[in-house]
Amino acid sequence: MSKPIFYPRYIEPRLAEALEDSPVVLIHGPRQCGKTTLAQIACAPDYLTFNGDYLLWKGQRLSWGAFPEKRNYAYVNFDDAVARNGAQADPMGFVADLPERVILDEIQRVPNLLPAIKMAVDRRRTPGRFILTGSTNVLLIPTLSESLAGRLQILRLHPLAQRELASESAPALSSPSPNAGFLNALFEGGFAVRQTGRLGERLAERIVAGGFPPALARPTARRQANWYRDYITTLVQRDVRDMARIKSLDMLPRLLSASASQTARLFNLADLASPFQLARPTIGNYITLLERLFLLERLPPWHSNRLRRLIKSPKLHIGDTGLAATLLGVDSADLMADRALLGQLLETFVFQELRRQASWHDAPVSFFHFRDKDGAEADIVLERGAKTIAGVEVKASGTVTKADFRGLSRLARAAGERFARGVVLYDGEIATRFGDRMYAIPIRQLWETA
Repeated sequence: MSKPIFYPRYIEPRLAEALEDSPVVLIHGPRQCGKTTLAQIACAPDYLTFNGDYLLWKGQRLSWGAFPEKRNYAYVNFDDAVARNGAQADPMGFVADLPERVILDEIQRVPNLLPAIKMAVDRRRTPGRFILTGSTNVLLIPTLSESLAGRLQILRLHPLAQRELASESAPALSSPSPNAGFLNALFEGGFAVRQTGRLGERLAERIVAGGFPPALARPTARRQANWYRDYITTLVQRDVRDMARIKSLDMLPRLLSASASQTARLFNLADLASPFQLARPTIGNYITLLERLFLLERLPPWHSNRLRRLIKSPKLHIGDTGLAATLLGVDSADLMADRALLGQLLETFVFQELRRQASWHDAPVSFFHFRDKDGAEADIVLERGAKTIAGVEVKASGTVTKADFRGLSRLARAAGERFARGVVLYDGEIATRFGDRMYAIPIRQLWETA
């Protein structure tokens, strides 16, 4: 039996730190993004679903990443009906019988277990006792996050970043802080003049492939699209049915497809609701439900007291461009032929890559968009801490002009001394300066910057 190949996950050192600091650590993110694999490789290798005493990555034998030694956590998966029913029948007894350290997979399926975990932690507050994984965003379900307030550290795991896919080093990381080169350059060092090659159709192929490991394991785009279709069906039939009583489950894939067509645009509930014979508040509740499953995200607007004429609507982004391409029924050739759609999906692709890189960045990074009532905009605004602002504009073309920096210049004036840099990402060949703190950067440098 051949051994599976795993991708490096640069958030692994953050997991190691969290287990040293908190009695409960939650890894949450969409289904099939790699939460269970990360937890098992890091802490419960004996429960990996293959026989063998080691893992391979690009032919290299792996050690245990950011962890100094192999950890021996037990593992319970609540997708298993017996485990789930037992936990629901007697939460206190179930937790009392657990081993000293344990991974509890898909915890959102047994929310009544959380008070019992809280009581166990209050009796013995040992760091790293429980690793929870969840496919529901607990930050959007206050009752879940509040039940473990002060005892819980949350890590967001995304589908694979392009930087992880492009990595030339194994997940056994020698540095406690994996390189987030582009973000470091954006906030601190700036960008050197540099020549690269255009991606062209290869960029469209990356957009269509997305970042879900099981999809990327398939050898052709057609078979990857099949995986995404099955993923949507399974998610609706299982997780949505568990979370909410919806009479017409077949409506949710249609709503998700409509949302995919609106990705990287201002969120407009009326436009999304118009094809459906349901009230706008109901559609709004369904959008929130899809957000809880990490399938959609609303990007809030950035505000400043220096500018009064700002658009205050959020932007809508789908959680992964591979999912979006499948929902829209397009492949890389279709994207190359439809420049407007390519521009939309490319903006979401860049936004998601930045979000994924920020998950392992040393400092917290918040994300916004910027648009004023004169039409000047910056597609993505990044705020590091409370001091530093940067802006990113995304272009699908191979050229950049001074006019492309209009929105970034407006953002720089509004941010004042807080403004670090503005970048226009484009599918070109050269990284170069365009005035004070403004740069044109080839998109491939988003994951190739050292």
